[in-house]
Amino acid sequence: MYKQILQKNKEYNGRFYTAVKTTKIYCVPSCPARIPNFENVEFFDNHNEAEAAGYRPCKKCFPQTIHIQWKNLKNHIEISTAPDFNFAECLVYLNRSDQECLHQVVGEKIYKLVQIEDYNVLLKINHVSHHLHVEFVNDVPPKWGRALIAKYVVDMFDLQTDLNPFYELANNDPILHALVEKYRGLRIIKINDLFECLTWAVIGQQINLKFAYTLKRRLVESYGDKVSYEGVDYYSFPHPHVIAELEIEDLKKLQFTTRKAEYVIGIAKLFVSGELNKKELLTEKDYHVLLNHLVSIRGIGHWTADYTIMKSFNLNCAFPIADVGIHNALKGILGLDKKPSIPEIQVLAKNWTGWESYAAFYLWRWLYD
Repeated sequence: MYKQILQKNKEYNGRFYTAVKTTKIYCVPSCPARIPNFENVEFFDNHNEAEAAGYRPCKKCFPQTIHIQWKNLKNHIEISTAPDFNFAECLVYLNRSDQECLHQVVGEKIYKLVQIEDYNVLLKINHVSHHLHVEFVNDVPPKWGRALIAKYVVDMFDLQTDLNPFYELANNDPILHALVEKYRGLRIIKINDLFECLTWAVIGQQINLKFAYTLKRRLVESYGDKVSYEGVDYYSFPHPHVIAELEIEDLKKLQFTTRKAEYVIGIAKLFVSGELNKKELLTEKDYHVLLNHLVSIRGIGHWTADYTIMKSFNLNCAFPIADVGIHNALKGILGLDKKPSIPEIQVLAKNWTGWESYAAFYLWRWLYD
């Protein structure tokens, strides 16, 4: 492998990654930077493994985007999408609540504030001719920052998942077949920030969705970063280190219960201490191992863990079977007098093996019609 680095061989880009121990940076074999000494190099099969080991992506060769089709056009980027990518259906999901505070849907565009190292960048995202057009509204980040944003947007729309196996499975299932016929091209909208995902799931435990959004807005507006543009305020989710410094009473003032305040602050402290690290967890491909790890955290039950896996990881087999929305959707689709029981749902879900997360997401989409 070192020979390919010496030759700066592009054919090996994405087949393995080179990490330099002295700089804590990882690269692709063809990186234009100075070639490191052999004794200072270690190799990884994928970029998740490199980042889990504590390396950061090179700001010259952008190794985390090697499998992404994107164009850097200075004040904006363009990201290729699959021919059947259905941006309109994604917008329906993103626009499901007028209480959402972390993005805004305006016509056929999404405005979202993202943090890239020291940059707070307001993105305007729309879809034109099989490309996501991502404009930098308030501040144009450097080229390496644009690469990070490309990866962020690809992950947010789950663009690297091949949905053809899901569609094939749906053809043989009457419930999924009808859903795919209506919503084909819809992608799971991910929550890239694991702390945000876990906190949002905890907030939503055992309360109605409207009040959950109210609590989320209060938390974000009180402790998140803000950028104002043309008279509109845009927020990013609070950093764990900010929430970790709070007292229980600080969140109770926002109408969090004592228990939920304890959970959220406790989770934040796990991130700050390094005990909870998404980069490390991304290397875990065993669903049950990941599930057991998450449910070992105080405040995280099976519903919260499954929701988090389907929304913040690359596994499609998580299925929050106790979710009321799934129950209501199945009741309506099947024309039942009452919601199906857990055992009845388990029977239905046997046909969805490996794609339970997409089944759940399409069932949720049905609720917004």
